[in-house]
Amino acid sequence: MPALLHTCYRIGDIDRSVAFYGALGFEELRRVPIGSDATNVFLGLPGDGARLELTYNHGVDGYEIGSGYGHIAVSAGDLDATLEALAAQGITPEKPPYSVREGGSRLCFVRDPDGYRIELIETTG
Repeated sequence: MPALLHTCYRIGDIDRSVAFYGALGFEELRRVPIGSDATNVFLGLPGDGARLELTYNHGVDGYEIGSGYGHIAVSAGDLDATLEALAAQGITPEKPPYSVREGGSRLCFVRDPDGYRIELIETTG
């Protein structure tokens, strides 16, 4: 049976991106050099394996995201507590938390250092 293994996108600074995703609860699992041209950094949430692959191409400090990229979504538990912890690290939401429909989960979006959108979805009942 097929399974989604990971998502990959390109970044402009490894340390900056690892710190951002660390603030969201991701752990760096490994770095893999790709010859002398690039480094792949694999991140995962505790106990879940490498679900996010960040590729740093040496000498490239930024990318155009383009109109096709949407976002990745991450569960946030208590969204208010998560946003408070992120704010202490200088990470702020695009707008305050909201629900798409009546009775739906609260959510909001933050952007990583390269401008990729990350949806935080509250999972507490």
